[in-house]
Amino acid sequence: MDIVNQFLNGLRGALSTEELEELNTASGATKENIETLKSEYPNCPESLICLLDNIDGTYWRKYGESEIAVCILGSDVEEGKYPYYLLSTQQMLESSKEEEDVSYLLEYDEEAVDSKINPEGLLPGMYIHFSDCMNNGGSSRLYIDFNPSDEGVCGQIIRFLHDPDEYEVIANSFDEYLQDLIDCGFIFLENEEQ
Repeated sequence: MDIVNQFLNGLRGALSTEELEELNTASGATKENIETLKSEYPNCPESLICLLDNIDGTYWRKYGESEIAVCILGSDVEEGKYPYYLLSTQQMLESSKEEEDVSYLLEYDEEAVDSKINPEGLLPGMYIHFSDCMNNGGSSRLYIDFNPSDEGVCGQIIRFLHDPDEYEVIANSFDEYLQDLIDCGFIFLENEEQ
């Protein structure tokens, strides 16, 4: 898929030598894991599948004898300079089973939840948690949302940020999300080198 190839080429050019060596030990997801993801999430974007075909996660992911921890994604946090890991297919399947409640935020601050997000929250089977931030996911996570509010679109990308908690739509699709990372010149990797 063209957008994924553009993303991977740009990513490889932006990574440090050490990070690139580490990433080069990664391989794609198994056919079985991809089929399970597609079966459980029929709306799963083809671009995510294509990315997982190339790299099945970078979040403390073991490939053979090597374990990698390379941030390859970003978001709008810290003006786009905050890096994220790609979860493996298996991690996505496991971490997307729980409900992500947003109602507690709506009770205190309606602006803490983007109006494009369903006020019922992220329901099991209706989202894919695909990325955790470099702070082991506790501070920020990224989701593909298949159950938006009337203002949102199916497949939109949601960014959760902790303290203060907020849920924000940062792209209308996974393709748009990847394009945004390309367009920003992989600025999130600059933070990694410091």
